[in-house]
Amino acid sequence: MTFLTSRQGSSKLVNTAQVQMRGALYVAEARIRAMLKWFWMIIAIAVANPALYLISVGIGLGGLIDKNVGSAGIDGVKYLTFLAPALLAQAAIQNAMDETVFPTLEGFKWYKVFYSMNSTPLSGGQISLGVFLAALFRTVYTVLLYFLVMWLFGALESPKAWLAIPTAIFAGVSFGALMQAVAAKLENENIFFTVLGRFIMMPLFLFSGTFFPLTSMPFFLQWIGWISPLWHATELGRFLTYGHEVSASMVLVHFSILTVMLVVGLVLSARIFTRRLAK
Repeated sequence: MTFLTSRQGSSKLVNTAQVQMRGALYVAEARIRAMLKWFWMIIAIAVANPALYLISVGIGLGGLIDKNVGSAGIDGVKYLTFLAPALLAQAAIQNAMDETVFPTLEGFKWYKVFYSMNSTPLSGGQISLGVFLAALFRTVYTVLLYFLVMWLFGALESPKAWLAIPTAIFAGVSFGALMQAVAAKLENENIFFTVLGRFIMMPLFLFSGTFFPLTSMPFFLQWIGWISPLWHATELGRFLTYGHEVSASMVLVHFSILTVMLVVGLVLSARIFTRRLAK
């Protein structure tokens, strides 16, 4: 009978070769479509956060600082100009982390959608890369919006200020890739978010040279900045935007550390996703 000998089912409906070649892009598309359901909320947060920080800290506190330190400013520039690259990098890191950690826990623990994805020709590595690419998408448009708000506030005086954009994105996805691997490894997330918020994100934000030069801190606290992706991105951003003094060797160190974080995060994520989905 014809219906018994003809090919039916998923092998006829799904182009397996195409999925194997573009699988990560399909996963990223699914994540972005889910993200778009909250489009206006995400946009509002991406605009409100820099506006509130720049008004309260950059203009409010910054005005007092500029008035007291005189024409020399902080690092030779207005406080708002000094602060801007750090806030841009922080926004990238926060958004990249949110868009890797939460979808990963959702996929493995809360709704377990990764297991249904893996029952198709999609591999664990493709699912991992797809989640990362969606996080990259969100990080890029968040940084662009943040940069636009800072430009409207006059925080970006240098014609090279746009160079802070790629450094912020680079830092964001580097940290996001590493946190995706950590989230994929979690079996129980009960205290994870408490530890992440209070003992990782908050210290990184406060002790990475964000609001004042790292060298003005006690030496025994400076190590927090040395291991922080935010400090490395901030140093690069300040170097590129207004000429903050950084040696050539330190520029190489900053880029190298962020690159290592990115590569290690992506490799570990792919391995952990594959291993966990094979159970």
